[in-house]
Amino acid sequence: MKSLWTDAEAATFPGELGQRVYTSRLLGRDKSLVLHGGGNTSVKIREKDLLGREREILYVKGSGWDLEKIEEAGFSPVRLDHLVDLAGLEALSDPQMVNEMRTHMLRADAPTPSVEAILHATLPFKYVDHTHSDAILAISNTADGDRRIREIYGDEVVVIPYVMPGFDLARLCAQIFPRDRKAETVGMVLSNHGIFSFGATARESYERMIALVDKAERALAKDSVGGQTGVRPRCDPGLSPAPREVAALRREVSRVAGFPVIVATHSDDASLAFARRDDVASIARRGPATPDHVLRTKRVPMVGRDVEGYAREYAAYFGEHAPRAREPKTMLDPAPRVIVDPALGVATVGRTAKDAQIVFDIYEHTMQVIQRAQGLGGWQALPPKDIFDVEYWDLEQAKLRKPGSNPPFTGEVVLVTGAASGIGKACVQSFFARGAAVIALDVNAAVESQAKRADFIGIACDVTDSGQLTAAIERGVRAFGGIDMVVLNAGIFPGGMRIESLADKDWDKVMRVNVDANLALLRETHPLLKLAPRGGRVVVIGSKNVPAPGPGAAAYSASKAALAQLARVAALEWGADGIRINMLNPNAVFDTGIWTEEVLAERAKHYGLSVDAYKKNNVLKVEVTSRDVAELAAELCGPLFAKTTGAQVPVDGGNDRVI
Repeated sequence: MKSLWTDAEAATFPGELGQRVYTSRLLGRDKSLVLHGGGNTSVKIREKDLLGREREILYVKGSGWDLEKIEEAGFSPVRLDHLVDLAGLEALSDPQMVNEMRTHMLRADAPTPSVEAILHATLPFKYVDHTHSDAILAISNTADGDRRIREIYGDEVVVIPYVMPGFDLARLCAQIFPRDRKAETVGMVLSNHGIFSFGATARESYERMIALVDKAERALAKDSVGGQTGVRPRCDPGLSPAPREVAALRREVSRVAGFPVIVATHSDDASLAFARRDDVASIARRGPATPDHVLRTKRVPMVGRDVEGYAREYAAYFGEHAPRAREPKTMLDPAPRVIVDPALGVATVGRTAKDAQIVFDIYEHTMQVIQRAQGLGGWQALPPKDIFDVEYWDLEQAKLRKPGSNPPFTGEVVLVTGAASGIGKACVQSFFARGAAVIALDVNAAVESQAKRADFIGIACDVTDSGQLTAAIERGVRAFGGIDMVVLNAGIFPGGMRIESLADKDWDKVMRVNVDANLALLRETHPLLKLAPRGGRVVVIGSKNVPAPGPGAAAYSASKAALAQLARVAALEWGADGIRINMLNPNAVFDTGIWTEEVLAERAKHYGLSVDAYKKNNVLKVEVTSRDVAELAAELCGPLFAKTTGAQVPVDGGNDRVI
């Protein structure tokens, strides 16, 4: 492990707190040290208060902040002397601890201090760093981990036996560290938990962390007897479950959880190799690499696909340990967050795609830790009781609570065709706003970079090509676990052409895109929509030309009319499967690619109208935009239309011919 410090970069972070921010971000860049809000750092600064009194203040990472992106505002300023005094108490409840920290902060708007704030305060160093280093955990989580740590470091570190984080840990460290500290001591290892380093400057503390972890990595490289021992491929490497198998698994996990979930499947080489180990059922179910991870991953993954069996085991785990807790506990949902399966590889579960990605980020490192520890002679996690205490620790649970209710489509997935422009592009945003993960298809490759977020996958796809369509659906299902909603938007509108001039090739092209491709998409997504946890929903983007065709648009009008009939029949056939299908008939939506300023001006002139009047040439005299259509498309998939299927809804400002 190498230091990432550069003098030029450090110079852009002036002051003691600025330096604290800089080295905290350096730690956060290395995922083998901290992941998604893990770890914490601090600095002790002497400064004057409003009355001119000089006080020593502990600036410690605030709860909820991520080291990689932390700013000065992310550090909570707490009076140091008060925190040190608290460490001398015999007992301190969690609510009391939080109250004492918050009532002795200098800023009322600062975040709640880290639960390790008292521990940071007791260490007699200006700068203190704490990480959950993979290398340290791999060594510590073995039967003789403490002995190995002492052999590697000697007096460079003080070893603290595992106790519950928070006040109990701070009090124990306040007793052991002064007793065992030597002149050479530059760090502290918490068994089965992580490592601390400290120094007089931000750079010294940071580079001591890097040096300590580097020493652990070198020891692992020297002593490991092969972390991949036990790998036995059990099936064809190219064999992967069909999309409907993944969707069925997601439906079952959602049922047990009590809400729709995203299931992201990872079949990279490392995940498959781990899932196909002969001993995976044993080593994967011993516990997490560090108790902090249990909030995201639960104590153990599900090995295989017996969701009901996993839920029963989780209920038994809760039933065994909850009666011993200090205060009454309410069981969390019993659904797995990590699924290890020889065909799937590793699948991760979350309320959102971002949550599922965080779980994989954590478990990707956990797999490495487990196998490296196994290579040292045997992976060993903390007992279930200790993990339960952290999983149901109210202070840690608070990290996952978010104010307000979840958006209506949280945990659900929508597939949108023709998503790179116009109504399709607007649909992507409308479904994002309601919490859905989006699979966006378009023949235009620009769709692939349309959004950079965990809940979006853009796929360049010609929907008239059955091979491309099948591959796109499979890719989307592997990313999110299934498909709950479909917006059939892709379509073409050829230039105005009277019937006597309509060539077969032009007719065939329109029918292939506007009808045949939509039939294929409905057919391919039906088994997935049938497995949607809240029932499948389809919105078909039709046209005013269905009820009121115009001259010069025979192919377009006929194709949209055929699509309308297809949607009506599907509504009749699929109602028993819990799938509802409705159609929108927009008209004169001008903020799309085909309506350039020149075309608008020409059409307005044809009708003897200004461009603005032409845009509003309807009964209500309003302009209809792509967003208007998209918003109604999203609402048709929502609870307000839960009992509506087979409907055709105009979005045209009122058309006299339709009315």
